[in-house]
Amino acid sequence: MPENYFGESVAARYDDDAAMFDPAVVDPVVNYLEELAGGGAALELGIGTGRIALPLSQRGVRVQGIDLSEEMVARLRAKPGGEEIPVAVGDFASTRVEGRFTLAYVVYNTIGNLTTQEAQTACFRNVAAHLEDGGCFLVELGVPELRRLPPGDTMRVFQSSETHWGIDEYDVAGQGLTSHHFVRLDDGRFELVSMPFRYVWPAELDLMARTAGMSLCARWAGWHREPFTSESAMHVSVWQKD
Repeated sequence: MPENYFGESVAARYDDDAAMFDPAVVDPVVNYLEELAGGGAALELGIGTGRIALPLSQRGVRVQGIDLSEEMVARLRAKPGGEEIPVAVGDFASTRVEGRFTLAYVVYNTIGNLTTQEAQTACFRNVAAHLEDGGCFLVELGVPELRRLPPGDTMRVFQSSETHWGIDEYDVAGQGLTSHHFVRLDDGRFELVSMPFRYVWPAELDLMARTAGMSLCARWAGWHREPFTSESAMHVSVWQKD
């Protein structure tokens, strides 16, 4: 079982990021997912505290989830409607749940929490095993920022404020990325939380999808379905099970 980097210290303040839970951010996500579900059931990988699953469920979509963190799932279950969403605690690269789905999705860079190519490829196979024929798998993920780094540099500040500094550290040889978060506590001290990721290019994800019997059917630069270009900083990609 992979290490749980979303334990109590992270889960306790995960919902404090007001910008991430802003309806202007959440609604376009839910709108597109509801459309892709097409009246069927949806499976969220890395369901967390229910930022997306709860409003999607409120739209009438039958949502199930998989998440490695019991602490995050406990906060989902404590919210109105949270107990009605079945969640399996485990690694979403291999954990199976009952039922068949018209949609599976993993958002907010969470597929990068699988830190090997083998695990990410296994995730695509696991999703394909849960999808109905013609069902869709959606991934929201940042495009690696390597070309925007100064020559010879391996670190990038991606957020800075009085309460939080975020620094990404790249391991180019290993295709790895460690996100360092310096978070200011109530007593004024800063706590460091570091999480490993594996960065992955869109074309590599397409190959993983093909090995699992899925084909790319859409790729956008964001949730408003902006065209994806060589300048895009993120992508929302959808593959369909053949």
